[in-house]
Amino acid sequence: MSRLPLADPQDLPPFLKSMHDGAGEGDWSTRHCARAFAAHPDILERYLAFYYPFHASEPGSVLDGRIKELVRLRIATLNGCQTCKAARLAPSDVSEQEAAIGVDDPTEAAFSGRERAALALAEQMALDHLSFDDTAMRGLRQHFSHAETLELMMMIGQYIGFGRMLAMLQLEETHCPIEPAADPQPQTAGSLR
Repeated sequence: MSRLPLADPQDLPPFLKSMHDGAGEGDWSTRHCARAFAAHPDILERYLAFYYPFHASEPGSVLDGRIKELVRLRIATLNGCQTCKAARLAPSDVSEQEAAIGVDDPTEAAFSGRERAALALAEQMALDHLSFDDTAMRGLRQHFSHAETLELMMMIGQYIGFGRMLAMLQLEETHCPIEPAADPQPQTAGSLR
């Protein structure tokens, strides 16, 4: 149950009404999100105006969509968000096998070094961001330009933050919450509950 009041669907402003009514039959999460954001519809509309173009690598983006979709799916697992994990925002870029299993065990999947570096960064930002040091930055720079690094970190940060906010407000279906890292090394999927 949402921790914020849910507006009546017929009272939603146009943007939220469209979002609510356009959600699939079983997509209660999108419907509840639209209803909860009736208290501040402009913030969600502006946020999504940033999110979707950058996630989809439209003009202005410097990072390919596959990388962003891989890290989005990894963060969905780390955030414990079943709804986000089930969503396929780039099915032509990331196979079902990679989405369902691969991102959670990147050492076993056939990812490139660049993709593994992005997944490792996503995990580190989600689980132990304070352990990121100059050595980690040098490793990241072997795979990404300065501009790509900034975009990757911005996207990972918003995937983490928005997903956690929705979970805290009980607007997402969640499971296995994130546990803090016990040591400076990022956790692997096997170390989660």
